[in-house]
Amino acid sequence: MQCLVLRHVCFEDLGVFAPVLQEAGYAIRYVQAGVESVTRDEWLAADLAVILGGPVGVGQEDIYPFLLEERALARIRLVSARPLLGICLGGQLMAAALGARVYAGQGKEIGWGGIGLTDEGRNGPLGELEGRPVLHWHGDTFDIPPGARRLAFTSLTPNQAFSAARGQLALQFHPEADAGRMETWLVGHCCELAASGVAPGKIREDALALGDAARAAGQAFLRRWLAEEIPADFRPRA
Repeated sequence: MQCLVLRHVCFEDLGVFAPVLQEAGYAIRYVQAGVESVTRDEWLAADLAVILGGPVGVGQEDIYPFLLEERALARIRLVSARPLLGICLGGQLMAAALGARVYAGQGKEIGWGGIGLTDEGRNGPLGELEGRPVLHWHGDTFDIPPGARRLAFTSLTPNQAFSAARGQLALQFHPEADAGRMETWLVGHCCELAASGVAPGKIREDALALGDAARAAGQAFLRRWLAEEIPADFRPRA
C-alpha cells in the first residue's frame, strides 16, 4: 500500500506521522512540488495521498503555476472519494478545489498552542488533540466548503479543520510537526519570522517543553484517523 506525498519544502515533511504510516504498512513516496511530476493515474492509484504545507499561497498560481496542477490533483482525489489528507497549504488547496474561498486570515498564527474542537471534532480522531499542543504556522485561512463539516477552530482562525467525506481531511495546523527538528523550521522560515516580528527563541523553548506531548498526541490522532476514517479498501492488509 502506498502513501503518496506532495511536499513543497524539504523540512515540512510527514514528521511524526511517518513512523505511524510505516507501522501501519504504508510505503511512503515523496513528490517534490514544482520539480517532480506525478501522473493522474499514479495519484489516483495511491491508497493514501497527502498534500503538505509550504510558504506559498493558493492565490499565487500566476507566480507558482504548479499550484494549478496541485489544485486539480486535490479535486481528483476528492471527487473520486479516495483518501486525502491536506495540511496547511494542502488543506487550503482542498478547500479551493471544493470551491471555498482561501484568503488572508486575521493575522499570522505562528507558534505552539492548542485548538478548539466542535462536537463532531471532539468525538472523532481529532479528539486525541484536545488539550494538547500543536504547531500553528500560517497567515492564510479557508472557508468551510459546501457540504463539508467544520471540526476545529482557534480564536484567531475560526476554521482550523474540515472533513469533506470519509477519509478526506483538511487541517490548517501542523500535528505532524516534529519538535525535535524545530530548528529546520526556524531557519527555513527565518524571513517570515522576522517580517512578522515573531521571536524564534519562544518557538524553540516551547518545542523543547511541549514536543513530547505534541508527538504523542499527533501520533494518537493519526493512528485513530487511519483506523476509523480510511475505508478498508485503502488500508494495508495483515
